[in-house]
Amino acid sequence: MRGCKFPVPPSLAPGLRVLPEAKVSADFCSCPALSPLPDLGARAAEGRCGVPGEGAPRAPAGRWREKMAEGERQPPPDSSEETPSGAQNFIIPKKEIHTVPDMGKWKRSQAYADYIGFILTLNEGVKGKKLTFEYRVSEAIEKLVALLNTLDRWIDETPPVDQPSRFGNKAYRTWYAKLDEEAENLVSTVVPPQLAAAVPEVAVYLKESVGNSTRIDYGTGHEAAFAAFLCCLCKIGVLRVDDQIAIVFKVFNRYLEVMRKLQKTYRMEPAGSQGVWGLDDFQFLPFIWGSSQLIDHPYLEPRHFVDEKAVNENHKDYMFLECILFITEMKTGPFAEHSNQLWNISAVPSWSKVNQGLIRMYKAECLEKFPVIQHFKFGSLLPIHPVTSG
Repeated sequence: MRGCKFPVPPSLAPGLRVLPEAKVSADFCSCPALSPLPDLGARAAEGRCGVPGEGAPRAPAGRWREKMAEGERQPPPDSSEETPSGAQNFIIPKKEIHTVPDMGKWKRSQAYADYIGFILTLNEGVKGKKLTFEYRVSEAIEKLVALLNTLDRWIDETPPVDQPSRFGNKAYRTWYAKLDEEAENLVSTVVPPQLAAAVPEVAVYLKESVGNSTRIDYGTGHEAAFAAFLCCLCKIGVLRVDDQIAIVFKVFNRYLEVMRKLQKTYRMEPAGSQGVWGLDDFQFLPFIWGSSQLIDHPYLEPRHFVDEKAVNENHKDYMFLECILFITEMKTGPFAEHSNQLWNISAVPSWSKVNQGLIRMYKAECLEKFPVIQHFKFGSLLPIHPVTSG
């Protein structure tokens, strides 16, 4: 398919000037201009959770956001009073997508509608905001950060072992075994006692979010499991509406730090990587939310993220640039060669178009790919049943 050609970004790092001009595929940019996404701000005002994928039925108004809103009316976590969520029958999540034709069930499911609504609502929440932006940090957010700090400490306590193979250090399995054993206890520190019945269900998503202990790999499916973990905490009322910015900037950003430490310490393989043709070996969501942060930035444009100086000066404020910095630290050679998709995206004229294109790309390359979704697990909070009308 022919791509949309834009000028090669100026002010490039040495070694990039002689490379072919960046090209953005028509699938990414829908040239000559990206068709706008629905107004998520208006949806938020209406209390709606977001936009289901193309072809999927629309979710009832604000399914998961209503759960978050209910949290505002619930007793504080240390209260002994019963909460509405306490009456729910929680179950251990299990795989439901076993064959390619099952993907239709996923795209029509309540889980898909709630998951993509969650991603898009957070995307709107961080729009135009720096990581250093002042935001509310609730007790639940602090407890989640403490949980991630524990995982970080366990890495220090489980050094890599000497082995012939350069990649996939087997010490990771020791680290993972500890998480597998302690996951419910960790989640119990975040979930209040009156919601203890939800802990086994929610803990499954935490265990799924850190990589695979058999293959010693990590990819966007594991990242999606962590987003699902946070979504479930919203649905049971542990996380509230005004936690949205902190969910991305404090919790998810800390999760990224821990995952990068895992990847470097145990030399984890990318799970299902498309190599040079993929966006990134390990992550996707920080590029979406990070590009939203940069929308309407007074001087940083997409062409600047391939400029080493611009990245070094601004990476502490923007998740997107932090991701670029990590890539340049982990890979050698010209950026356009080892990260061709990102190089091409640097030719898109605005961050809003980058953001919209990345959302489309995430749906197509992650949420609609059987090799990724076959591992996703469904329970009572993220159910496989079709979206119900309401």
